[in-house]
Amino acid sequence: MGQADTNSEIILINIAGNDRPGVTAALMGILAEYEVRVLDISQAMVHENLALGILVKLPAGTGSAAVLKDFLFEAHTLELRVRFQPVSRAEYQQWVSGERQSRYVLTLLGRRITAAQIARIAAVTTAHGLNIEDIVRLSARSPLHDVDSTTRACLELSLRGEPDDADAMKGEFLSISREMDIDISFQEDNFYRRNRRLVVFDMDSTLIREEVIDELAREAGVGDQVAAVTEAAMQGEMDFRESLTKRVALLEGLDASVLERVAQRLTLTEGAERLLKTLKVLGYRTAVISGGFEYFGRQLQTRLGLDTVHANQLEIRGGRLTGRVEGEIVDGERKAFLMQSLAHDMGIELAQVIAVGDGANDLPMLRMAGLGIAFHAKPLVQRSARQAISTIGLDGVLYLMGMNDAEGPH
Repeated sequence: MGQADTNSEIILINIAGNDRPGVTAALMGILAEYEVRVLDISQAMVHENLALGILVKLPAGTGSAAVLKDFLFEAHTLELRVRFQPVSRAEYQQWVSGERQSRYVLTLLGRRITAAQIARIAAVTTAHGLNIEDIVRLSARSPLHDVDSTTRACLELSLRGEPDDADAMKGEFLSISREMDIDISFQEDNFYRRNRRLVVFDMDSTLIREEVIDELAREAGVGDQVAAVTEAAMQGEMDFRESLTKRVALLEGLDASVLERVAQRLTLTEGAERLLKTLKVLGYRTAVISGGFEYFGRQLQTRLGLDTVHANQLEIRGGRLTGRVEGEIVDGERKAFLMQSLAHDMGIELAQVIAVGDGANDLPMLRMAGLGIAFHAKPLVQRSARQAISTIGLDGVLYLMGMNDAEGPH
């Protein structure tokens, strides 16, 4: 037991040992007998081992010796280790003033998380003036076997302070992500983070693995020409409207019956079904806003229970594609406008919107949304978006929302 300053009214009590039912009740019962005020309390469990910290203020005129003696005896009975640390009023006031500092959340996502990754990331946060206050595991307990294509690992770090150079810090996080195969999300921990209401998705290469227009092009025998234009558009090397017009023109004359055949072979992205099921249970509204085609968006709407679909409409005449799009093309600016309109109709702020996409034409809505996530995106999009997921499936979005694997359906 550490030596406590009996003249101090404020004591920090640290308890450690094997957990068992009734520990907290027994220890708090001792403090209650002496009418001790609890200023702060935090408890964590790691492999059935308890770590409990209690910051207390003794009532005026109460000597600390009797309280701490009884507390220590009870802890000894429970086979727990205890350390008492006096806290001066100046130290306490400094701690209280820290509440006025900005609060951030840093989320680590990957197939596995290692000590080396945590060490690098912690060094960066410290160097930029941030202090780690709490670390919580959001993913399920890790299996001992080697990681596979379905394994998920996630830690959430609570930080306080003001980063001295947020852009430089983000650049360092991007470098670590590439070098160590981990995603790093950095968000302000504000009211809106815990009150999102609408989640908007791109479709091709986001909700589904494929680029539908490439699949249609293969059916039309123009796969190589269309794929080249698609890649240029996704890399941001070509205006989306121009690229879409060029690609659709190459589909002229394709039998419309092909649409159903292509729809049947489309595959959902890893984690998409779990994510949408969870969002639906929790009451979120969901939408597809895509530069792809409405026919396939409607198929996904039925399959995943999406609330809204906005996409391009292929013009069909006499049972064949004409090589044109009907109505206004859904490009990057149109995507952002449609997302804004959905939020307005719901009566919510854009800060309450999550947008997920992979291409350069998704950037306007990713930047406008409160939480914009580049999903398995091209380097240009990763650098430009505020958040990115590249190592795990689409259900990684739940971690960035602060949810853990014990929440929602599985």
